[in-house]
Amino acid sequence: MNKLKLIIKREYLAKVRNKTFIIMTFLSPLLMIGMIALVFLLTKSSMEKTTTVAYVDESGLFSADDFTDGKTLQFENLTEVGLEKAKIIVEETSHEGLLYIPKKDSINEVANSIEFFSLETPSMVAISGLESILERKLHKEKMIQLHIDLDKLEKAKINVDIKMSNFSGERSSKMINGIKIGIGMAAGYLIMMFILIYGAMVMRSVIEEKTSRIIEVIISSVKPFQLMLGKIIGTAAAGLTQFLIWAIVMLIISVISSMVFGVNMGPSAMSTQQMEQLAQNDTQFIMTELFNLPLISMFIYFILYFLLGYLLYSSIYAAIGAAVDNETDTQQFMLPVMLPLMIGVYVGFATVINDPHGTIATVFSMIPFTSPIVMLMRIPFGVPWWQITLSLFLLLITFLLVVWFAAKIYRIGILMYGKKINYKELYKWLKY
Repeated sequence: MNKLKLIIKREYLAKVRNKTFIIMTFLSPLLMIGMIALVFLLTKSSMEKTTTVAYVDESGLFSADDFTDGKTLQFENLTEVGLEKAKIIVEETSHEGLLYIPKKDSINEVANSIEFFSLETPSMVAISGLESILERKLHKEKMIQLHIDLDKLEKAKINVDIKMSNFSGERSSKMINGIKIGIGMAAGYLIMMFILIYGAMVMRSVIEEKTSRIIEVIISSVKPFQLMLGKIIGTAAAGLTQFLIWAIVMLIISVISSMVFGVNMGPSAMSTQQMEQLAQNDTQFIMTELFNLPLISMFIYFILYFLLGYLLYSSIYAAIGAAVDNETDTQQFMLPVMLPLMIGVYVGFATVINDPHGTIATVFSMIPFTSPIVMLMRIPFGVPWWQITLSLFLLLITFLLVVWFAAKIYRIGILMYGKKINYKELYKWLKY
């Protein structure tokens, strides 16, 4: 046991004292904030960009009021100059393109004959905006042709706003599902990234010690299983330390930002009118629902799946590192390792969001190689305790079996040099 503690301490200190580790620990939050700010600014600038579109309306169905200037779309009427001359004008200017509405015998023929000319492929936002304007106007004209009273039709419109509440009468918000999805996706994605980054770190550490022949000295006084487990736990501790520092740095940055920009999150900062506006927008209900979530139990489950999922996959990474002589040779073994993670993320994004309690989501939340991701995405929606217990039990049993198999590969492979290893050879080691 003392030897295992020494190995864990050695691996942990070797990681946290590394200059690259220290630099990236404090630089990563700043880079992340910078990336988010850059994406926000680029998105904002693209959304605020004004696009000018010229149009030629030979149908006579549209007026200048139908092509109202908007924030992103502006229009120029070139109907009087004709189509051919309008093409020349648009081609020589900075217009997005030319919208041509031909004259036809029926509205349906007009709708199917509208064309858009441009030098380059137009943006989807511009085309979508144009289609919305045209559809709205042609729909109105079609109803007039059918002698439908537009005023009565407008008055007949009714907006339905379903109020959500539980059986005890407490009101809830419709947007809480979006928050649950966000929490689940963030937790699942975080686990996947941790496994990929720090699992690969364990594998590289094993390969480095094996190629430098240091392992021959270490293995003379330590059992291979202890060495493998010590590397896994030591690397995990370093990773958790890094995540903890990131959380503290992000919290400090948030506090400083709120102080610099004068953002007051307390109730006194809001007037009565603002409070009423927030109530209308369901913001208060969203916050109430958020704090009503079992946040403590969700955090405990996150830690359990976080650690067991990492230990499961890092054992496989350690076995792969022991079986090969260099990182290039690991590629043939990486697909079977990454495939369950990819499936877990796909199931989480494609199935759990739409049907968190469905058969597919439930089954994959029980399979040990996908449960750390899928189950964490399901937990915010409420999962029966027996499903979580069964999932954790299967994950724990699978981890112990994988560690046992990985230790057999590690014991033989750690002293194996100069031989290309394949799946057939690994099977022989497991039978040995």
